[in-house]
Amino acid sequence: MIKTDRYVQTEAAGMLYRLIPVTEEIIRCVIGKEEIKGNDSLIIEKKEYPSVEFEAEENEEKLDELLELAGLSEFKTALPRELSGGMKQRVSIVRALSYDAPLLLMDEPFGALDALTRDHLNEELLKIWQKTKKTILFVTHSIEEAAFLSDRVIVMSPRPGRVKEIVTIDLPRPRGEATRNDPRFSEFNKYLRGIIG
Repeated sequence: MIKTDRYVQTEAAGMLYRLIPVTEEIIRCVIGKEEIKGNDSLIIEKKEYPSVEFEAEENEEKLDELLELAGLSEFKTALPRELSGGMKQRVSIVRALSYDAPLLLMDEPFGALDALTRDHLNEELLKIWQKTKKTILFVTHSIEEAAFLSDRVIVMSPRPGRVKEIVTIDLPRPRGEATRNDPRFSEFNKYLRGIIG
């Protein structure tokens, strides 16, 4: 194990080389306007807070746990070029979970994947959610993906983006292939498509 000033690296310096922070500098940026000689200029005030120290051994245990959760344990020392697109997306999820924040923001994480890989990763994400119980705000343009993953779908209007409707998806959990074949799933998809319009 190599401990740098900022990140724990595997000896192979593989795909997880920036996964678990050793020290995290918490920086708060205050964005405002300052008038300089009659011109409005954007200013950013940077405030640094004391670093939070993490032990390498604890990080290694956390890393192993998260990789197991994402089904990537055997790829711990793999290089990025040795991973499929779906694996790289799971690494991104592991990286986000490593911060242990109560809210996970995901902006079209599976948008560039083929349909089968996307469906598989949706099921994997639900398994991860089932174990971690993190709140996930998931942005997608896929109606089926929204209905499959969500407890609530917030449908936005086009420009300007406003909440058009909030739809409660009361399909039973855990969800899987049977959910996609459920007539109620099709009804939710049809209803959401009608709202978008």
